[in-house]
Amino acid sequence: MEFTVEHSDKASKARAGWILTDHGGIETPVFMPVGTQGTVKAVHMTELRDDIKARIILGNTYHLYLRPGLDILEKAGGLHRFSSWHQAILTDSGGFQVFSLAENRKLSDEGAEFRSHIDGSKHFFSPEKVMDIQRTIGADIVMAFDECCPGDADYNYAEKSLRLTESWLKRCIRRFNDTGPKYGYKQSLFPIVQGCVYPDLRKRAAENVAETGADGYAIGGLAVGEPTEKMYEMIEIVNGILPEDKPRYLMGVGTPVNLLEAIERGVDMFDCIMPTRNGRNGQLFTINGTMNMRNRKWADDFSPIDENGYSFVDQTYSKAYLHHLFKAEEILALQIASVHNLAFYAGFMKEVQSHIRAGDFSSWKRKIIPELDRRI
Repeated sequence: MEFTVEHSDKASKARAGWILTDHGGIETPVFMPVGTQGTVKAVHMTELRDDIKARIILGNTYHLYLRPGLDILEKAGGLHRFSSWHQAILTDSGGFQVFSLAENRKLSDEGAEFRSHIDGSKHFFSPEKVMDIQRTIGADIVMAFDECCPGDADYNYAEKSLRLTESWLKRCIRRFNDTGPKYGYKQSLFPIVQGCVYPDLRKRAAENVAETGADGYAIGGLAVGEPTEKMYEMIEIVNGILPEDKPRYLMGVGTPVNLLEAIERGVDMFDCIMPTRNGRNGQLFTINGTMNMRNRKWADDFSPIDENGYSFVDQTYSKAYLHHLFKAEEILALQIASVHNLAFYAGFMKEVQSHIRAGDFSSWKRKIIPELDRRI
């Protein structure tokens, strides 16, 4: 994997560039749609490629390991062929899912024992096994196994959790280096910076992963219950240490405003379920604010869904029609809203890139944030 910074904003740490993988190039900053189980919910792969113009999506190690399982994925030739997605894929390590299954998992120095949310069966993830799973899934970018510490954890818990993550990282790197890709293209391993909301732990974690010389770095354990300002503070600390010539990936974040704040602090890559999850519940993101399409006010509004939108659905369908679909509980409502939101996020990132290249990102950001925060 190669990463090139083409433009840097003079008034901030924002930068625009390219990531090159064996499955194509990706302009940064980039928002990556979440395809948890080998699919972005309610969105066709052709829509992702042609309308949303996504060039990289996520898969989830935990969920794909349980269903369809590694045998099926390997027989298919990896997730790209199985899902008919031929651009880049990133897989998370399953660490967040283990964190979210707190009542059904046990952590040790060796790894994490957990019970499946599907049938209650018992499983064990070691750092080595997580690397093997991601080799089989075949993502272009894979994550090191980590523990995602709760945002409100006390210092002792956070420090103990970080020690575990650091120990697991060494084993992940060793296993990754001792194995090779299965399907004829290269894979890159990203370590994950943890440390909760404690500056000394984040600094220590960032310094530790920076020494690995990895192709890129992820910032995890944020947007998990901590105050937003703390999240921004941790990003600043971490990005002040991580190498400037490698991509930085903020995991699981977030709103358009969150993205702008993180980009200003030097983040290049994002993912979040918010565009599709909120879309399925009727919330649309636009450059002028958010709309709840279930609200009565849209029932007789025959104007396009979004006059300034980035997708064919924005001009094809009216607000009144989409409101009707949600009220009637039609499946098409979920598809239209999901396509719109993902296209908005993708188009929004294109605007961010253009303002970084033009040199006016910081001033544009200050003007646009009040609009993005508005409820229409």
